[in-house]
Amino acid sequence: MLEIKNLTHVYGDGYKALDDVNLSVKAGELVSIVGPSGCGKSTLMRCIAGLQRPTGGEVSLDDTRLEGVPGNLAVVFQDYSRSLFPWLTVRDNVSLPLRRHGKNRHERRKAALEALESVGLADAGQKYPWQLSGGMQQRVAIARALAYRPSLLLMDEPFGSVDAQTREDLEDLLLRVRGNDGMTILLVTHDIDESVYVGDRVIVLTTAPGHVCAELPVDLPAERDQVATRELPAFVHLRAEVGRLIRGDQSRRGVRLSAGESPSG
Repeated sequence: MLEIKNLTHVYGDGYKALDDVNLSVKAGELVSIVGPSGCGKSTLMRCIAGLQRPTGGEVSLDDTRLEGVPGNLAVVFQDYSRSLFPWLTVRDNVSLPLRRHGKNRHERRKAALEALESVGLADAGQKYPWQLSGGMQQRVAIARALAYRPSLLLMDEPFGSVDAQTREDLEDLLLRVRGNDGMTILLVTHDIDESVYVGDRVIVLTTAPGHVCAELPVDLPAERDQVATRELPAFVHLRAEVGRLIRGDQSRRGVRLSAGESPSG
């Protein structure tokens, strides 16, 4: 449902952030994208979201080449404090994008309350963002995306600004809502463990100019647990493999694994 072909981006000062990125994402898949700092992950996300026009290549969503911001896509950013309107209630923050769907006030309110309930904030609708903790504010941002019912959800370092316990809670929330809605999700993260824990597949980018150096299938049980899953040999092995790739292990550079190969193969 998402196809990225030969994507390249060079900024005005001549800095080349991305070079010939190719990636396909199937409907209902949760794909994690990791790489060294400055490898172009956020640039890639902005190009996919239609917020930035790449200098080369193309992005297609549902077989339609993107020429702007698509109407069936939602984005959750890292900085939740700047993505929510402090003068609007939580419920109104969640329902605001639904105006693009032409929903009336009653329909918007109903969808917002359902989305808030799905992220465990059923009683927070009348509060304001500044009255909530950081983790709760990020739940509001996720609820806003869910209420919009997008075909594709992009998440750019969404849990990078919260504490470790809250991060784990939000990872489990992501898996839960993905399981309930069957949504296609593309997650950019710096956290190697997180990329393996939540993903069906981990995409590793090289240092800038970023390109795909590995596609690693995540062969873990669908039901995941923060303690039990992370103790599994398959988890330990795969997170080590991703770590080696990010750190530039020359003996593994250029490896592309198909869905049928093991990470060690």
